[in-house]
Amino acid sequence: VQLQASGGGLVQAGGSLRLSCAVSGLDFSATTMGWFRQAPGKEREFVAYIKRNGDVRSYGASVKGRFTISRANAKNTVYLQMNSLGPEDTAVYHCATKFGYLRHEYPDGYNYWGQGTLVTVSS
Repeated sequence: VQLQASGGGLVQAGGSLRLSCAVSGLDFSATTMGWFRQAPGKEREFVAYIKRNGDVRSYGASVKGRFTISRANAKNTVYLQMNSLGPEDTAVYHCATKFGYLRHEYPDGYNYWGQGTLVTVSS
């Protein structure tokens, strides 16, 4: 199983970025996907998740209303549209595949992880 995240970069505060995560090696359309982020010196933080057919989505409190998760099952890809970015959003963003019955905001509920893509927001 491979997850390849892309789309990170340097952006000014107030700007937008769209992250992508291409997944291979499993049945993507049957897999719930999540995004997490980790800033230097901080724990991994839940950002968003989306169920396999896109009908259920949930967001972390710090990004709700600014970020949107979506997926294209035909392309085996999950996206994260990030708007109104601020310096507090600076982190490495990871996509991951969910398994089991832990709640979606817990990293332990995800078994495969991408290498991450760095997002840096300047003030």
